[in-house]
Amino acid sequence: MITGNILIFSGDGHGKSPAALGKAIEAACNGKKVVMIQFLKEKTLDENAFIKRLEPEIKFFRFEKSEDNFNLLSEERQKEEVMNIKNGMNFAKKVLCTGECNLLILDEVLGLLDNGIITIEELKSVLQAKSDDTAIIMTGITVNDEICNLADEVSKIETIR
Repeated sequence: MITGNILIFSGDGHGKSPAALGKAIEAACNGKKVVMIQFLKEKTLDENAFIKRLEPEIKFFRFEKSEDNFNLLSEERQKEEVMNIKNGMNFAKKVLCTGECNLLILDEVLGLLDNGIITIEELKSVLQAKSDDTAIIMTGITVNDEICNLADEVSKIETIR
């Protein structure tokens, strides 16, 4: 179990979110409470429906309203989604402050930094709300030294072929 640690799954390969979900299933099997908040993902009914079936052991949240890729939205719709995303980050902080879970997954949160939707300071503020026995997993493509310094463990997932 990853109690109290902050993990990052990064890289250009596929499998970051499934790796985080695997850790979520492992935690749930051990009687831990898990919350997964997904950002910047297109809404796929099959995938979301499957994850919803894992409730109540793994609670799944998505604050964006659009079913389309964020980068393909009009500027006006992106502004609306930024507000929804910020609500999701505030919810993540609340979950950590109240001790609502033992594992919080911030899926594609590093993409929020890449797109300028949140700052590193805003991410740090969320992470600082965690207790010593709460673990956090963050996923995303890009990771730099400053982000690496926030984590206890960083894994790079890459496509070789």
